[in-house]
Amino acid sequence: MAKPRIFVSSTCYDLKHIRASLENFIESLGFEAILSEKGDIPYSHDQALDESCYREVRTCDVFVSILGGRYGSEKSANRTEKEKEFFDRYDSVTKEEYKVAREQDIPIYIFIEKAVFADYEMFQKNRDNKSVIYPHVDSVNTLMLIEEILKQPRNNPIQKFERYTEIEEWLRSQWAGLFRDLLRSRSKDKQLLALESQVRELGALNQTLKSYLEHIVTKVVPKPEEIIRQEDQKLLKAAQMTKFVMNPFVRHLHEDHSMTVNTLVDVFRRSSTIEELCKNLDSEGLHECYASDLDMIEKSEVEDINEARKSLNLEAFPPIATRQKRSKSK
Repeated sequence: MAKPRIFVSSTCYDLKHIRASLENFIESLGFEAILSEKGDIPYSHDQALDESCYREVRTCDVFVSILGGRYGSEKSANRTEKEKEFFDRYDSVTKEEYKVAREQDIPIYIFIEKAVFADYEMFQKNRDNKSVIYPHVDSVNTLMLIEEILKQPRNNPIQKFERYTEIEEWLRSQWAGLFRDLLRSRSKDKQLLALESQVRELGALNQTLKSYLEHIVTKVVPKPEEIIRQEDQKLLKAAQMTKFVMNPFVRHLHEDHSMTVNTLVDVFRRSSTIEELCKNLDSEGLHECYASDLDMIEKSEVEDINEARKSLNLEAFPPIATRQKRSKSK
């Protein structure tokens, strides 16, 4: 059975005891720990050593980064012989490993020594003052990396630590939660599959009942065609309205802004352009005020709007050329 592969990223020499303990902890859970000093990373003779590490990150399932006082050596792609000063900017191997993990969008867990994070907080207040001494880091790049991590909109959980046991406790808790979410997700998938099967069965049953009723009507009613046509029209309109209500753009306005379905239908029907739709929505009390800035509407929203129009048997809006002209005139 395949094991989850956990890549441990940090500078080696100053954090070797933490790395060794973390390796034992990961393997005690039945996972595979990937550390550069273990010799498990296959190195290519025609590439720099760090390139093999980045390649290995791409094959892992989880990325654990430990940030201590050392920033680490410069990545090979940009390496120079010049000795680095404290404020010289460059990308280290550990930073590049983090960037690769972020690009792969695998779960990332960041641990920062509390003393190093204290330096970062001091740096935030004195970033333009190069006379300030930061006692716990050997490069300003460590502080800039922390800032970059914190600016990420997601997948950037940070835990400050003083002792190794804090790392282990937090990872144990996080991975238990991740496992529980996975189990619940699989349970929901099963429920959705069962519901989908029931919906298909109901659809088949409804079609059968419809056929039976049409047959009965043709036998009982003198001119059944008109009744059948009218009922078919009702079913078609009901299906169209369901599609309209389930449209992402319509649902957003209905659920998040309390706009009634009847109001939205009316607004869509009396609008002939995106601009008119925005003005009409704003006149109905929409707080997002699309009309004041049409660029607020994303391309995906335009697609949803036109799908909503289609469900009402209306032609798609012609907004693209108008929007391009607006952006050129800015």
